[in-house]
Amino acid sequence: MKQRAFITGASGQDGWYLSELLVQKGYEVHGFVRRDAKVRADVTPHIGDLADPAALKHALKVVDPHEVYNLGAQSHVGASFTDPVHTWRITAEPILAILEWARERRNVRVYQASSSEMFGTSPPPQNEKSPFVPQSPYAIAKVAAHQSVRLYREAYAMFAVGGILHNHESPRRPTSFVTRKITQGAARIAYGLQSQLALGNLDAKRDWGFAGDYVEAMWRMLQQDSAKDFVIASGSTHTVRDFVEAAFTVVAERTGKPELARWQDYVHVDQKFMRPSEVPVLLGNATAACEQLGWVPKVNFQELVTLMVEHDLALIQSS
Repeated sequence: MKQRAFITGASGQDGWYLSELLVQKGYEVHGFVRRDAKVRADVTPHIGDLADPAALKHALKVVDPHEVYNLGAQSHVGASFTDPVHTWRITAEPILAILEWARERRNVRVYQASSSEMFGTSPPPQNEKSPFVPQSPYAIAKVAAHQSVRLYREAYAMFAVGGILHNHESPRRPTSFVTRKITQGAARIAYGLQSQLALGNLDAKRDWGFAGDYVEAMWRMLQQDSAKDFVIASGSTHTVRDFVEAAFTVVAERTGKPELARWQDYVHVDQKFMRPSEVPVLLGNATAACEQLGWVPKVNFQELVTLMVEHDLALIQSS
């Protein structure tokens, strides 16, 4: 029998890469998405709203999946300060509908997309035993969802896990996120489509990896004999400033415009992009995932930046 997977947020960055991985492994893949969202051609879409638990449960009943990956959320940290109620509604609550459905079915495996933002100001490097000190409405909602998974796993002996993923990026990352904003901005500046790039805190340090690597960890977590939460990370940290410098250096090399390497001439800090509560450093320790899941990241920081920059340069060249 073909394995069936159900993915919320199948149209997003992680949903796209995970769908691709599961299809390659022979799965029948179904995605729960908004009406205007696009999924891969080999994914069966089910239209619905994460804020509507009845619609979510109905789709689960129709598909009757073996594995559920809850990736859908309001995943922009900065935006969560603007609309915390909406963030809570579609980030913290949907997993409860999924867990309730799964509790009745019993033999389904559930993955919850937890986030390193849950650690907040917890001292780095953060592992599975690090305390959660969330610093945003988004992080608070993710902690609630993660703890719901833990509760159902322990109370009902369910196979439900949380993957605590540190920052993972790709060319499919929306431009509202700082990494893609940087790579697209650098590419546009190179071709004269904009002159300046406004950013927030350049000193924030993050543990960045490639989304294509990280979705494999999600799948591996659901193939284990027992349900456990894992931190997924590269184990190295870079500042936003490092990302900017790397991106502009690649653009300068690819376009033959060495002046672009002087990124300070094009980038300025705008206070409106500063968050009310900052998380200074996120750095993950993925030793448990490496040892128990056999997972290792394949794309390093420089390769990730290069991949994203080349994608954005190619987009402009083809337009």
